[in-house]
Amino acid sequence: MVHMRKAISVTYEDIISVDNLLAAWQEIIAGKRGRKDVQEFEQRLMEHVFALHEDLRMLTYKHGPYEAFAISDPKPRSIHKATVCDRLLHHAVYRQLYPAFDRRFIADSYSCRKGKGTHKALDRFRAFAQKVSKNRTRTVWVLQCDIRKFFASIDHSALLRTLRHSVVDSRVIWLLERIVCSFTLGRGGKGLPLGNLTSQLLVNIYMNEFDQFVKHGLKVGCYVRYADDFVILSDNRVWLTGLLPVIEKKLREDLRLELHPNKVHIKALSSGIDFLGWVHFPDHRVLRTATKRRMLRSAAGGTSLPALNSYMGMLKHGNSQKLERELEYAAQIGQCDDSDGFDGTSGN
Repeated sequence: MVHMRKAISVTYEDIISVDNLLAAWQEIIAGKRGRKDVQEFEQRLMEHVFALHEDLRMLTYKHGPYEAFAISDPKPRSIHKATVCDRLLHHAVYRQLYPAFDRRFIADSYSCRKGKGTHKALDRFRAFAQKVSKNRTRTVWVLQCDIRKFFASIDHSALLRTLRHSVVDSRVIWLLERIVCSFTLGRGGKGLPLGNLTSQLLVNIYMNEFDQFVKHGLKVGCYVRYADDFVILSDNRVWLTGLLPVIEKKLREDLRLELHPNKVHIKALSSGIDFLGWVHFPDHRVLRTATKRRMLRSAAGGTSLPALNSYMGMLKHGNSQKLERELEYAAQIGQCDDSDGFDGTSGN
């Protein structure tokens, strides 16, 4: 296992202080005051906060159960929602640990990080493609990989081992163990819940070892990772082919992760690389066909103005002028269908 460069100095007191818990509460209620469980918790807020603080101070805290439900975004996913009290703790932990860990991550990890995100990852991909092509005088080859069942495959023992190498305060480790082990899928101590804020940080901590190995161990310059999806760009296809078994071995032996057998490709950029919802070419990128169809269906069905504006904002990041016009037209049709005034109840 590759250790973090320097131990994290965040203390247990930093996390469990009443001030930190109250600051975490302000983050939870931002835009969520209308939810029943949040309202009920807030009615006796200080009582709940002091009770949680005392449980943490006495090391008697126990993580509660999760509520499971399914979403489609667009793929079907299982979300596991913790109790409000546990979500409060997750935010309190995240507030203290995120800044300390984030500065240790590589620049080209873009998922669930402040100032990063998909648009920055797309821009970085384009910059690397331009660099490798040397003004389009060389073929750009792309090794694209996807980790199979990413969140469900995170190994608790490997994650906790990394955390123990990074965090000085043993009580912080005790608390992280409570959170990590509060959720498991099947046997063998694996899986992180998609609904936890802490999961976003923990998977980046988990994958940081791999990121550091690729960048510094394998000396890969043009590498971009977003969650379980990563690409390496080069003008040397043979070199990329040789990297693949090394990458697979590292993921399997140290992180207990497997690449998705149907989502590993080495292709020329000129043939179109499907990465983060866009299909990339040497001089432009276009929206993935499935995403385009979903947008148009949603617009024609009478999507909300904020959602439509969100779509339009997304389209600004590619060559999508024609699709923008189609989306506006579909939205107009959807609005007409919603506003014709007939509700089936107005007979003579």
